[in-house]
Amino acid sequence: MILLIKNAKDFWAGCFYIAIGFSAVMISRGYDMGSALRMGSAYFPTVLGGLLIAIGVVSLGRSFIRPGTPISGYAFKGLLLVTASTLLFGFVVRGAGLVIALPLLVFVSSYASSRFRWKYSLIMAAGLTLFCILIFLKGLGVPLPVLGSWFGR
Repeated sequence: MILLIKNAKDFWAGCFYIAIGFSAVMISRGYDMGSALRMGSAYFPTVLGGLLIAIGVVSLGRSFIRPGTPISGYAFKGLLLVTASTLLFGFVVRGAGLVIALPLLVFVSSYASSRFRWKYSLIMAAGLTLFCILIFLKGLGVPLPVLGSWFGR
């Protein structure tokens, strides 16, 4: 079977997508599905899980057809920094607010790149923060503080 795989990256990406999609579908089984017009709590994760499974199947099939380069190494720095930035955002957003937590997320995850530049990260952090405040907090009414309780609010 190993000899049939022509693209290891597509193969493992497909396996990963299928596993995550299958997990989402299995976890959401215990919730109310609803319909397309009146979505229940299981609708969105089930649809996204199904889409991930479909993408995984396509990637898996492609791994047997299209040749690719072998997997050479792992970017542990990137993996750790992106994971740490996501966890940091989750721990800080309620207390510090979106104005502090989102730039932290951008800076820490940007530092994972070998092409990291402070100028571009600062522009991205400012733009993303403004966008999220306008869309999610003001437009959609997501209950997150702009500036959190750590700053006397």
